[in-house]
Amino acid sequence: MALLTLLASMSLIVPGLGGLQTPQSNVTPHRIVLTATQDLSTSAVVSWRTEAPTQGAGGELAEASPDPRFTASAKPYPAESQEFVLPRGSKVYYNTVRFNGLTPGRKYTYRVGSPQGWSEWIQFQTARADTAPFAFTYFGDAQNDIKSMWSRVVRQAFKNVPESAFFLHAGDLINEDMSDHEWAEWFYAGGWIHNQTPVVAIPGNHEYQTVNGKKVISPFWKPQFANPENGLRGLEGSCYYIDYQGARIIALNSNERIKEQAAWLDRTLKSNPHKWAIVSFHHPVHSTALGRDNKVVRDAWAPVLEKHNVPLVLQGHDHTYGRKNLSVGTSGKAKASGTVYVVSVSGPKMYRLGKETGVTMPRRAEFSQLYQIVRVSQQKIRFEAYLSTGDLYDAFEISKNPDGTNRVVAKRVKSPERIEKTPAKERRGN
Repeated sequence: MALLTLLASMSLIVPGLGGLQTPQSNVTPHRIVLTATQDLSTSAVVSWRTEAPTQGAGGELAEASPDPRFTASAKPYPAESQEFVLPRGSKVYYNTVRFNGLTPGRKYTYRVGSPQGWSEWIQFQTARADTAPFAFTYFGDAQNDIKSMWSRVVRQAFKNVPESAFFLHAGDLINEDMSDHEWAEWFYAGGWIHNQTPVVAIPGNHEYQTVNGKKVISPFWKPQFANPENGLRGLEGSCYYIDYQGARIIALNSNERIKEQAAWLDRTLKSNPHKWAIVSFHHPVHSTALGRDNKVVRDAWAPVLEKHNVPLVLQGHDHTYGRKNLSVGTSGKAKASGTVYVVSVSGPKMYRLGKETGVTMPRRAEFSQLYQIVRVSQQKIRFEAYLSTGDLYDAFEISKNPDGTNRVVAKRVKSPERIEKTPAKERRGN
């Protein structure tokens, strides 16, 4: 809790945010987010913020019904609340409510707040208890100009697949970890999508700060994202997994304790009861951007990923797009059908592609904002990368060979390779 009182540089209140920083009243719930749980078939967790303390904060939940009298059957749930000191010194209040004991495959309606102020009623659906096919959406770094430039991407993604089971963010949701204004933009850009489609949030380097020479995750992280705490001890909420309809989705924290997470990853993949495992983290195993490399991550995690025949790895950080589907097994022998590593970017900050990507990556792009739809069934995983305009840019399918290895088949798409041919100003940074 001591970290919650850390003061960084003052966040600016910029005109034009439409009252995002200050809701209708100081007890009105805002920045409402439905966060993924380990088992989304029987539970849900919602977090929100108020600008003043409230009495009796909590949530109310009922099965969804076209009859507006459903409110009479709504069950109350208490919330956990905490005071949070903003960089500019003022206090706000974060609240989290956990809805447990839910029925798989059922639609529910909830609201959060207190007798002093409630949110609207919001609908969501629990996961099924079987291995029915599903789709989810994956984003690389949003990071910069979130309200003005990233909002169109997340909204186009929702328009493309509104039934997406969850939205996965592979780090660097914002640029400055203590910028309350940037977090406000992120919540604005997704709007009500965030409170009805579960968020799987993974920290990048921009969700971190250095305190007394040590990397520390942003104090905003846990109050905003009540992620599962089933990961490596000490990294609860930033290293975790969820199980969803026949697939295990694993989130790793590539900012710290890399080698320790390798052992945890090995155990978590070994105990996976499902046919599929999909792993996501921020720093790429195989970098796509010019002059960047993450050898520590690659040396620690690639052998584990390929040992367990993980079909798909989703990453960010390099502000370009690239797909590497020629993996090298632990024996060092190249194989054409192995783990597929993808790097993508959803925000407007762009880097140059590394020259080697023209040889090692069959599909790549620079100066392109994208989002990805991952469709999972027991027969195959279909991956589709879309430009922010909604045009399909890359697609491939993964199925299992009889020996448990992965078979990767690229699909033909009409969009030409997005490589900038003329000089362009490169945005530098990390």
